[in-house]
Parts: sequence; structure tokens; C-alpha cells
Amino acid sequence: MVLTKLPRRSSTVKTVSTTNTAKSDDDPALEADMSNSSKVLYNRLQAWKHVCGYLENYITATHKAHESQSKEFGKILKALPEPLEDASHFSEGKGGVVGLFDNLRTNTGAIVDLHRDTEKNLENLVLPILKQLHQEIKSKAEGVEHGAEKCAKQVRKATAATHKHIEMLGKYTAAFDVGGKLEPAHDPYILRRGTSHRMNRQVAEENNYREEMLQVQNSLSLFESHIVKTMQAALLQFSNCMGAHSGSVGKLYANMVDTAQQIPDNFEWMNFSVRNEEILINPDKPARTISDAIFPNQTHSATKALIEGTLERKSRAMIKGYSPGYYAISPAGYLHGFKDNDDYNREPTADISLYIPECSIGSGDGVKFTIKGKDVSGGKVGQAFSTTTELTFKAHSKEIAEDWLDVLTKLANRSGPGSGSGAVSQTTSPAVSRTTSGAHGIPPPVAQPAAETTEIPPAPTAATSQQEEGTIAPLVDAGRP
Repeated sequence: MVLTKLPRRSSTVKTVSTTNTAKSDDDPALEADMSNSSKVLYNRLQAWKHVCGYLENYITATHKAHESQSKEFGKILKALPEPLEDASHFSEGKGGVVGLFDNLRTNTGAIVDLHRDTEKNLENLVLPILKQLHQEIKSKAEGVEHGAEKCAKQVRKATAATHKHIEMLGKYTAAFDVGGKLEPAHDPYILRRGTSHRMNRQVAEENNYREEMLQVQNSLSLFESHIVKTMQAALLQFSNCMGAHSGSVGKLYANMVDTAQQIPDNFEWMNFSVRNEEILINPDKPARTISDAIFPNQTHSATKALIEGTLERKSRAMIKGYSPGYYAISPAGYLHGFKDNDDYNREPTADISLYIPECSIGSGDGVKFTIKGKDVSGGKVGQAFSTTTELTFKAHSKEIAEDWLDVLTKLANRSGPGSGSGAVSQTTSPAVSRTTSGAHGIPPPVAQPAAETTEIPPAPTAATSQQEEGTIAPLVDAGRP
């Protein structure tokens, strides 16, 4: 049987005060808040929407300006903001969106002779392209906003659940250090496993949020190429309308298109990514795993089982025989039984919990031993109606059974005289003294000794009893799956 050496806490004196104040040093290493990423991406889409709106205003103003020619072209210039309100989102100087708008203002100032017969062409050929693009950008921005908020809400919910369980773990590990009997549900071993479960759920929600934002980033890279190409197509159509009436005016508009087409599809995105590399999510950074997550009191001695493994227990129904389960003895003095050792995929709720200092321990035929006591896993109400039951366990080997019997006997002896010790029914197995030896009169080897021990106060056992038999298998699942 291979035993894993468990980490130990530092030698700092453990008190309620130091346990609680140490939380700041043991907070989970949570992923940095990704709300900044979603915000900057949403604002960038808003900037593109504004850019598209500026172009729509530009074409609309041109359409109206054909009625009054040079007078209306003054209004066209006003439709182009100077400087560009969202210029901080784009590359400075020529070669990008800012340079394109500088070019538009320069060429528009030179256009003074327009004709009304171009009005219809502008309205039917150019504006629909930009209006459709404007709507696409608006829809994209709304999708980013709603998707980010939904994922962020799930992360906040999972984080709140994790911190709540961490606080409970801190509270009851402190109570364990002070001493006294704990409720089964407040056993630090159970709370530590419950915290692992919630931490795993939180990590999954954080990774979902991260994946959502990463997909948005990747999609925006392609979407911006679509925006640039659509803007180029709109300006090209605009140039064709104007060039048909005047060679010189056509050349001015051709210059606008040429400037727009010289912008590489990924020019603005690449520059934007470089400027904001500290804010945007790095796609090369690996996703977080549960092995990276830590939380306060994760390695507290009260959370580490004295011995644990797969055991077999005989059911009351004779035809069912023995059924396997995962069992652990906690430093708090409880023997907990579970269906398996999977903390991450399901809530670690014990099927059976026995407070060993209030139980009687007996040995059997070498691989079997018995425990006589109350199952306290049903809470206060269930405990009130529970009766004393004798359970029979079986191991895969005599040595493993002796390991378990040694730990059980030591825990039972800790309660002191008059705490419910007594002989187990001789019809199932011979009684084992709480103060002498284990099976066959030889002190059993310690399967997994605790790093520290805590004195457990005595508690009386119930007078009534009934028979139930079970079995114990070797320690094969001591580590996590």
C-alpha cells in the first residue's frame, strides 16, 4: 500500500484569530478580471459603428448638397468630425482609418461643382451598403455585450459560492483547533472537499468566460476585415457615381477610394493588438486548471484523512452481499463512507458517518472487523431517530484490515473510559479492547497516521442496537482521480 505524504501547515500557533486572518494569504489565485477585455472590445465596435455612421452622414450630406452645390458641400465637411472622435482606437497618421478621414476632408473641400442628377444614384447605390454595415456592427456590439454579461454573471455566482464555502471551512477548521465535537456536515474534511468541488465549478465558469472573450476577439479580427472591405466597396460605388459627371471630381473621389483600399485588412487590428496587448487576452496562455487553484485551509491537518481507501460493507439484505465504497477516517473522529472519491463532478456527501469515539470496535477473521455505533450522516433530525447498528467491514487483505483497525482503535481509545466502549456481538466477530491490542492480539500497523491529533471529548452511545454487516477493501484510491 503506497501512502502519499501529505503537506503540513507551518508551525504558527493555531488560534481562531490566526486562522481567520490568514485568509488573505491563501485566497484562490483567481484569473484577472476579464471585464476590461469585454469593455474595450465593445467600445471598439462602438467606434466602428461611429465610423460607419460618419460615412453614412457623409454620403447623405453629399446627396443633399447636389441641390445647392458649393453651399451644401460646406455641410458635407461638417459631417466629418475633425479630429475623429474615436481616433484613439485607431492608428495615428496615414495608412489607417484616421488617415482615410483626413483624405476625405481634403478631397471634399475641393469638390464645388455637383449636379442634382447624381442625387438618385447616391441614394440607391451607396447609402444601402453603409446602412446595412451600420446595422451589422450594431448587432455585433449587442451580441458582445449580452454574451459577456451572461458569462460574467455565471463567474460571479460561482465565485460567491466558492468564497462562502471557504469561509465555512475557515470557521470550522478554527473550531476544530479549539477542540470539541463537530457536526458531520461541518467536518473540515467534508468542507475541504466541498470547497474543491465549488472551486472546480468556478474555474470552469472562468474558462467559459475566457473562451467566450477569446472567440469574440478572433471573430472581431475577421469582422473588422469585413468592415474595411465593405467601407471600401461603398466608397468605390460613391466614386463611380461622382466620376460619371466630372472627370476632375471623379479623380478626387478616386483618390479617396485609393486611400481606403491601401489600408490592409488587418492593419488597424494589428496595431490595436500591439497597443492593447496588456489588456487583451493572450491566446497562447493556457487555460486554468483545478490543479492551479488553491484556497485557505486546503492543507490544514483537519482536512487530511488519517486513512482512506475503497472498502466493502455488507448490506442488511442478505441476498445483496457486500458492496464497495470509498471510506475515510478524518482527524475529527468520523468514519465517512462515500460512493467514490470524485470531488470535482459531484457533491461529496457521505452515505454513512460514524463518530468513532462513541463506537465499539471489534476484529473478525483477519480481513473483517466490526464497528458498533450510530450513523449520524442524516443531520440532527436523522440522528434523533437513529439506532445503534453493528457494521461489518472486509478488506482485501489482513494487513490492510489491521491498518484500519489500528486507526479505529486509537480513535476509540481517545474518548477515555465510560464513553460507550464495549464488546461487539460475539456472533459476528470477537470484541477488540479499546485499551489493548488489535486483531489476533498484535497491535495493528498504522495505515496512515495523522500529522497531529486532537483530543475528542467522550460521548455516550445509544442503548438500542440492530445488526448490519459491511466489508472493507484495500486503500487503492488514496489519491485524486
